[in-house]
Amino acid sequence: MAEINRREVIKEIRRLMLESKLDALIVPVTDPHLGEYVPEHWRIIEWLTGFTGSAANVVITHDFAGLWTDSRYFIAAEEQLKGSGFELVKLKIPHTPEYIEWITSALKAGGRVGVDGRVIPVATVNKMREAFSVKKIELDIEADLISPLWHNRPPMPETGIFEHELRFAGISREDKITQVRTVMEKMGADNHMLTSLDDIAWMLNVRGGDVTYSPLFTAFALITRSQVLLMINEDKVPAILKQKFDREGIVLLPYEETDSMISEISPDESLLVTSGTLSAVLFKAIPEGVRLIEDVSVPGRLKAIKNETEQLHIRDVMVRDGVALTRFFYWLENSIGKESITEISAADKLLSFRMDQENCTGPSFATIAGYNEHAALPHYCAVPETDAELRPEGIFLCDSGGQYLDGTTDVTRTIALGKPTKQQKTDFTLALKGTINLAMAKFPLGTKGYQIEILARKALWDNGMNYGHGTGHGVGYFLNVHEGPQTIGTGASGDLKTNIEPGMLTADEPAIYREGEYGFRTENLILCVDDRETEYGRFLRFDTVTLCYIDSTLIEKELMTEAETAWINDYHSKVFEKLSPALNPEEKSWLKSKTCLI
Repeated sequence: MAEINRREVIKEIRRLMLESKLDALIVPVTDPHLGEYVPEHWRIIEWLTGFTGSAANVVITHDFAGLWTDSRYFIAAEEQLKGSGFELVKLKIPHTPEYIEWITSALKAGGRVGVDGRVIPVATVNKMREAFSVKKIELDIEADLISPLWHNRPPMPETGIFEHELRFAGISREDKITQVRTVMEKMGADNHMLTSLDDIAWMLNVRGGDVTYSPLFTAFALITRSQVLLMINEDKVPAILKQKFDREGIVLLPYEETDSMISEISPDESLLVTSGTLSAVLFKAIPEGVRLIEDVSVPGRLKAIKNETEQLHIRDVMVRDGVALTRFFYWLENSIGKESITEISAADKLLSFRMDQENCTGPSFATIAGYNEHAALPHYCAVPETDAELRPEGIFLCDSGGQYLDGTTDVTRTIALGKPTKQQKTDFTLALKGTINLAMAKFPLGTKGYQIEILARKALWDNGMNYGHGTGHGVGYFLNVHEGPQTIGTGASGDLKTNIEPGMLTADEPAIYREGEYGFRTENLILCVDDRETEYGRFLRFDTVTLCYIDSTLIEKELMTEAETAWINDYHSKVFEKLSPALNPEEKSWLKSKTCLI
């Protein structure tokens, strides 16, 4: 993004606030689809403040400008906001929008607050109105003060869409739509509004390129009993796909007509919506009298449970991804100290190994390649100004993932580039114990993620340690790397009421960070599968599907239980068995040394 004088922009915003009689302006980090990753056109907070994180809210008053974000971004935000005119306000409790409380306290009774209702969920607007009512503060949801000021703004993305082949998807578009309608009928829903891009892409077996890292396309969809109305720029849809859509009852309408389509729903009918991803503007378009059903979207729940075809492909993808990771760490160990390697060049090298693998289309998120103190930043992403050179000493954390036509990966490994200290080994091992103990969990059907999260944190808690982010997020299938509704822990995105069910693919990533020194995180993807059925019910367990060695030089063996040691040895045996056939003799010998018994 082009550099701007942010302090001058704040002045211009305040001028427009005076004209609009606003005492405060709220700027969310989202777009009209309220997803985690947004197109350049909607990355308003980055343009306005310089902050690049995926979770934030900005508040501007006539004498204050602040950015609220959570603990994942505290250190990075402090650096990025320098000289911007914005103060960092540290969000203390995940999912608690403390900026609403701050505004309620800071403004005088009868004040006016503005927000662009296209990019904020109706659920958040309802919270605001409830909080503001105490002081009779008015909320204007049509306050777009950014568009007049953002010159040379990136245009709306217009990349074409393409079919996700049935051999990858496993279930046809027609069958998925039928499944959705069957659930809608059980819920008493005549219509279902889809606003999340991943829901639409999954249901239609179509992918696009509008969003960085996720193969999504910009569209809304309204499912009725007889049609699917797809609001999209028609130029994005290839002619052959248009013909298929037409035969299958999928009607193409202009993207800009979404609110008018909603407004035409009969007041005698019902509408299923997800208030957390439905914008205030679209909610306002719903006719009075329409019976609202608020819940997680039907595609959101269905796609979380991977079908048999998807599960088979996921296991295949993990082998290819593991080969790329093995080649990367082999190259790193044999090259460090002999050639210049930085965080950025290391990330680029890893991507090149991934792109050599069949069906890989690119990264699933910006690689977190952190050396020493940068490894203590959970969502660090190196830029030229911070790009540290790796040396044959210290700690290197690499959190990365790939998008493949047949799956999405997300894996973190932390390795010692020299001889680790006893403290480093202790820290690494305590966090690793959490990864292992969650992976070994067995639990009854009906268990929710937060009910088993203690398994991931106990070793750290027993030693007075903790981490500030969630333990596990759902992962999509050639879709979003962060994708609910399941979640393990309240700090991760997702729906706390959702049970962990067979077929769900979830991250397992306990961690520990020492600010200014290093960070440790071992992240695997775990697939929920059936374990057994007894007189006490049906029990489930996890199968760790990620395949990449864990650096045993960082393990403090005395801190490991027999069961944990057995898990590591079994896992390493599986890693070598699955990956070695694709490796050359030198790589194979190296991996054998990395996966020997501890």
